[in-house]
Amino acid sequence: MHALQGHRRWPRVLRDPSPREAYDVIIVGGGGHGLATAYHLARDHGIRRVAVLERAAIGQGNSGRNTQVSRSDYFHLVSSRFYERSLQLYEGLSRELNFNVMLSQRGKINLAHDSHELEILRRATNACRANGVDGEMLSAEDLYRLMPALNRHARYPIIGGSVQWRGGISRHDAVVSAYARAATGLGVDIIQGCEVRDFLRRGDTLVGVETNRGRIAAPRICLAVAGHSTQLARKAGLELPLTSMALQAMVSEPVKPLLDHVVMSAKIHVYLSQSDRGEIVIGGGADAYPSYAQRGGLPLLEANVRAALELFPALSRLRLMRQWAGTVDISPDTTPIMGPTPVPGLYVNCGWGTGGYKAIPAGGETMAYTLATGRPHRLIEAFGLDRFVAGRLIDEGAAAGVAH
Repeated sequence: MHALQGHRRWPRVLRDPSPREAYDVIIVGGGGHGLATAYHLARDHGIRRVAVLERAAIGQGNSGRNTQVSRSDYFHLVSSRFYERSLQLYEGLSRELNFNVMLSQRGKINLAHDSHELEILRRATNACRANGVDGEMLSAEDLYRLMPALNRHARYPIIGGSVQWRGGISRHDAVVSAYARAATGLGVDIIQGCEVRDFLRRGDTLVGVETNRGRIAAPRICLAVAGHSTQLARKAGLELPLTSMALQAMVSEPVKPLLDHVVMSAKIHVYLSQSDRGEIVIGGGADAYPSYAQRGGLPLLEANVRAALELFPALSRLRLMRQWAGTVDISPDTTPIMGPTPVPGLYVNCGWGTGGYKAIPAGGETMAYTLATGRPHRLIEAFGLDRFVAGRLIDEGAAAGVAH
């Protein structure tokens, strides 16, 4: 009926609240992780006096600037358990939030170009299966049957690969909108255009934030701001071991169905998929220098395109339609940092590097538990800051899939 009336009377999906003087929890960052955390605080723990503060508009940071891949084929057990939980939540997310996130479990394929890579993939697949995560090895002929356009005469010959069939893609804007609608429906205040400029203190304890819309008090403050985590944490007196870099992605003009899977090559250094609109989505490594720019540099764009054409020469006839970059925050061991910090009242959800999008559902669930109870959820106990002091590093550089 609203469509027949010129789309003029649709009710607002999100409330547009003014900040209250005080909340039980403040979440800084209106991306997927921040919104999912707010949703789980309200739904699972009954904490509804929650404010999500976003300096621009929700979903305009890394949550809207990625390649939308969801998978759980990580090597270490603690990582594998966390990402498997996240993938399981993705599988039921559309039904749970009553919003189609367009999850397409088309299979995520890794290519091997020499015997050493093939052995590494075999080892990683065996680790996944030992961790209870699905994985399977593929021969070269399997790969050419699944992807007929794949180059049979590549500079680096393709000799085999591995696949997680449950891996795939979903729509990042749909995921953000789904969590935002669900959270606001439970009473969470999502306040856009609200920039956190400093923190309020009582002694050494944080008790609120100073924003461009006034002071807001809360005993628990969670930072979920990806590449800007170091900047905000420094205002609270905390130095985080993170490096912020631009991670680029780009899409071609749309074409008829060509690529039914997500395919990744570590040696040629590119990963590709095809969107529901027909665009070929191309991603690669992070730029070689620290940056907060959301565009990335031309040399890496050219390198990504060359790598894509090496795998799929037929793409050479397509025009590149648009390009973007997210500001990723990379930790020394390429594993996230989650949980309470040495600053009383401050919690962090950061250090995702290239893995933040696939972690949104489990990231929100586990951070909500941690904020509600004051102790880390069992799935993220190993992701605390103290691991850098104790030397309990979790090196997931290979599973991250791109160079850092």
